Amino acid sequence: MRLLPRFLLVVFGLTSSITTLVAAETPIDRHALVTRHNPVIRKVDPDATLTVGNGNFAFGCDVTGMQTFAEFHHRNGIPVEILSRWCWVTDPNPNHYTLADASKDFKMADGSVQPFATNQNSPAGDWLRKNPRNHPLGQLALEYDKADGTPLAPENIQEPEQTLDLWTGIVTSKFKLDGVPVKVTTACNPSLDIVALKIESALLANGKLRIRLVFPRGHDLSVKNTPALDWGKPESHESKIIELGQIKRTVGSTTYFVMSNRNFTEKASHQFIIMPDAKSPELSFNLRFSDRPLKSDEPPEGTFYESASYWQKFWQSGAAIDFTGSTNPLAPKVEERVILSQYLMAVQMAGDVPPQETGLTCSSWYGKHHTEMIWWHAAHFALFGRDDLLAKNLAWYQSQLPAARALAKSRGWKGARWAKMTGNEMRESPGGPPLIVWNQPHLVYLCELLYRNNPSPGTLAKYRDLVLETADCLASMVWFDPARKQYVLGPPLWIAQEIYDPGTSQNPGFELSYWRWALTVAQQWRERLGLLRDEKWDHVIANLPPLPQKHGMYVGLESTPDTWDNIASRHDHPEMLMPLGFLPGGPDVDHATMNRTLDGVLQQWDWETKIWGWDYPMIAMTAARLNRPDVAIEVLMRDGPNNRYLPTGHCPVRSDEALPKDAPPGARKREIAVYLPANGAFLAAIALMTAGWDDCAEEFPGFPKDGTWKIRAEGLSRLP
Repeated sequence: MRLLPRFLLVVFGLTSSITTLVAAETPIDRHALVTRHNPVIRKVDPDATLTVGNGNFAFGCDVTGMQTFAEFHHRNGIPVEILSRWCWVTDPNPNHYTLADASKDFKMADGSVQPFATNQNSPAGDWLRKNPRNHPLGQLALEYDKADGTPLAPENIQEPEQTLDLWTGIVTSKFKLDGVPVKVTTACNPSLDIVALKIESALLANGKLRIRLVFPRGHDLSVKNTPALDWGKPESHESKIIELGQIKRTVGSTTYFVMSNRNFTEKASHQFIIMPDAKSPELSFNLRFSDRPLKSDEPPEGTFYESASYWQKFWQSGAAIDFTGSTNPLAPKVEERVILSQYLMAVQMAGDVPPQETGLTCSSWYGKHHTEMIWWHAAHFALFGRDDLLAKNLAWYQSQLPAARALAKSRGWKGARWAKMTGNEMRESPGGPPLIVWNQPHLVYLCELLYRNNPSPGTLAKYRDLVLETADCLASMVWFDPARKQYVLGPPLWIAQEIYDPGTSQNPGFELSYWRWALTVAQQWRERLGLLRDEKWDHVIANLPPLPQKHGMYVGLESTPDTWDNIASRHDHPEMLMPLGFLPGGPDVDHATMNRTLDGVLQQWDWETKIWGWDYPMIAMTAARLNRPDVAIEVLMRDGPNNRYLPTGHCPVRSDEALPKDAPPGARKREIAVYLPANGAFLAAIALMTAGWDDCAEEFPGFPKDGTWKIRAEGLSRLP
């Protein structure tokens, strides 16, 4: 008798895990670690969106294993969509708008004047922000013949039980319709943009149940974050069967294709049906999405097989952290968040174009990639031993070097200047993005993480251009003020704490520290490559100003040092902590001053007005490096605004609109349905708190030594 492959045995629960051995102790039982955190959903919950995906393409599903209740989810919780990072739409531009049409002149530090595209509310600014934009690929739903003729509704679902098996990446959804059982199994191919489904029910055999595939015009462009799908103007796009199993979609100048191993039947404009075989209680099919015509397809069984194989290998490789035996009540929550965040980041954050902040769950900022988020999006991949996923993100940056060089040249700078809010083409979007600069050194940091994991000539050769050209631009962006005998950064400048006037902002503490550190690392790269040190870089490193402070604490900005004098300056990102935490500190950081600054943030920060999901892990990193593990774990897991994680692992963001003081709790609407930088930042903080940093001699430095924590870790990398 022939034995089943091991990963198929895993799919059907017939074997235990295979683990990676580590020296000197029993290896972590990774199968047990991962699967004890499988999300299990037993009600129709609009917040319980599950996702299968491959980093470049993802399929979100409701309790039916499809997108049957998409409107209910969008209106009340987390949307269910089909998204990729390769499908972009651009409207016609009859007015030939360019960034110059949305620009405003700003006075530079040296007295010269330069235009920046900050006028987002002009016709040109509006068009340039919304184009190109990501495009939803379709919507897949169950269609059921109810006795009263009305559409299937959430209240019609009986006895739901849905499980995401993290070990295989497969979602199994069980429920009843009018007392008749239905089972739906959903998976995504790890290397092809295919979603495969298997539906089992007697309702298929009697003809009452079928599959409906519909195509929207796009997203509602009047909404920047978490927009609904736009079902208007059906005449403005085309959905055409070009052969029985393939649909050609045309939206403006964009064309893409959807192929199935089952035939499509057109029901109405942009609506298609997949029917089961006559009297068959089972329907297996797949949908493959592509930007080019397809000639062949994979059977659904192949996708289930490949998904199980991929995810088993994923969990067996890379890092693992096990809190078994801990008595601290936070330990199970930390462990669950580590597992679910790893899954979410892998399925959503490593595609052809680096991700938007909502990943592949729903749209935000028209699908644009915010390059200042790339560290939070992707650094954890290297820290958890998944260098290949970070490399996928960096491959796009490498491909965009010509555009980054052109942007730097247009401003009179050397090297490569990275646009902040960009589609698939590295073109700036009007508004605040052209004035944000803390995205610039990220490429040096991320390449350094890969080099630390693989300190080889090959790594140096592969990423030298990213590191050296980014550093060239960093050194060009500061101006040597002869009166101060120091370099200054800005104006114009919009610092990471996005609350100050960019026209007057100069020398933010975090950005100064990041410049100094990144240029120092870039010099090390030159030496590793056998090159001489760059004299200009050394001059900048030696002559940047000290970090601004007042009242014995660091402040956000030298030119407006009012952090501790003005409550209005104590919201958004407390970036004055980042020189020690996110960065390793150095001669520019005094630990006693940073300790007082941390106390100031903990005691005086306006957490309610505006705070982001990555701020909590960022603060925890500072606390850990200051040898305050009790603060690190408390802040990391605090039940605070925008730090509340759902059972599926997602962290939504509420609106930051000001409310009256007498507003009831929870009055603010949810603005961003999911916020993946929070998950990535959490993983980075956990890596630092567990594995430490270069000069850290303590084991698990971010966790209190109070006897309530028992930690075992494998495969984590230290931070600088």
